[in-house]
Amino acid sequence: MQTTQNSTPSTHSTWLHLGAGAFHRAHQSWYLNELHKLGDTRWSLALGNIRNSASQATLDQLGRQQGAYTLEVISPEGDIDYQTITAIKKVIPWDANLSQLIQVGADPDTKLISFTVTEGGYFLKDDGHLDLNHPVIVQELTDPNPIATVYGVLVAILRQRLTTQAGPITLLNCDNLRHNGDCLRTGLNEYIAALGDKALAAWCDQSISTPNSMVDRITPQTDEALLDRLAEQGIDNDQVPVACEAFSQWVIEDDFIAGRPELERVGVEFVEDVLPFEEAKIRVLNASHSGIAWAGALLGVQSIDESLTPQVQEWIRNYIGQDVTAALAKGPINLDEYCKTTLHRFSNAKVRDTNQRVSSDSIAKLQQFILPTLKTRYQQGEVPKATLVLVALWYLFMQRRAAGTLPFEYQDRAIDSVPFEAIFAEEDSLKAFAQSPALMGSLAEHPTFTEDLREIVKQVEGTLAESL
Repeated sequence: MQTTQNSTPSTHSTWLHLGAGAFHRAHQSWYLNELHKLGDTRWSLALGNIRNSASQATLDQLGRQQGAYTLEVISPEGDIDYQTITAIKKVIPWDANLSQLIQVGADPDTKLISFTVTEGGYFLKDDGHLDLNHPVIVQELTDPNPIATVYGVLVAILRQRLTTQAGPITLLNCDNLRHNGDCLRTGLNEYIAALGDKALAAWCDQSISTPNSMVDRITPQTDEALLDRLAEQGIDNDQVPVACEAFSQWVIEDDFIAGRPELERVGVEFVEDVLPFEEAKIRVLNASHSGIAWAGALLGVQSIDESLTPQVQEWIRNYIGQDVTAALAKGPINLDEYCKTTLHRFSNAKVRDTNQRVSSDSIAKLQQFILPTLKTRYQQGEVPKATLVLVALWYLFMQRRAAGTLPFEYQDRAIDSVPFEAIFAEEDSLKAFAQSPALMGSLAEHPTFTEDLREIVKQVEGTLAESL
């Protein structure tokens, strides 16, 4: 672990964030804005994108709005608070070479780089190591034009910082990846090793820190209804507002090599070990969220709150009460209360999150959120029937996708990594699904997993049929 400099520098510092999506603007940007409201403006945000993605239009509009936007914060009781967020002081235009983004990242005033990357965007294998055979990684290592991954842009920034002696920097994950800072460090080290850049590797050993963190705030995609609500409030000059729930949490290991904002003043928890918080959130909230979305799609409804039928709630409570509680060592979080709070948050119809959004990238979500509990329970000598319900829901969900009968288009950046067409063409598609190493990792070889899952799939199918 690096030496941490917790005191805020006396001069102005820049915090660069990669990823202009809604979650960053509802979470990290909101926290810094809260600190600014207390009069501490020594840090400001710069915002940019790695890829020319769907959020590029948002970034362009934010530039026209000088980084300011409206945040609609909605409580479970339906109380609404409108806030103007002005923490983003620099919006970085996207260009094919990412030259402006790299320039900001390499500036000596930039002391912190954070990023919101989906689980699959780290290109990690089941064993936690970088997948050096992934086509995207192979292409970028061969020819980094254009840069397509978080590793590519970080290497470009860090090389320039090394060359110009711009000083140390903290790299901060803001995602749902377990041990995210450690995973980033592993992936980045292996990426640099594959490049053969020993000088950069040696510099990184001394000059970067990668604290683990846990982030949480439900943030649906912006829709026309939000713009209509703002218009009713007389706010008609904002084309990129964000809506989110009132609940927010951020837990970070206090390992910042180049200083940090005093975010503890606005509710961020700085701890020595984020793992207990991380495990509870990933296994309880994230896994449940995915399971609810799959169930809702099978029931033919569009939103998470609509999906929370009594049966679906029972499945989730059983999953947490029977398997997660047994799989996790006792920690600082009361899992029963956390489960109740989580289901209450999901039921908030005013923060209408879609099953399409929550179910996206489910390959990585299954592997990161659900399989660890399955593996632990099997290792404990138990058949994890409650967790197998979630796997059964996803099997039936993907079966519907193969048949073209999902109520929406499924989106998954890792879809080509698993031969789903071949799996569902098999006479025994469940066996092919359960025994696919690309999906299940080591569980594919477990002696009873396939038949355990088959039994639960039959039960879930019957229950769903009764609900329709």
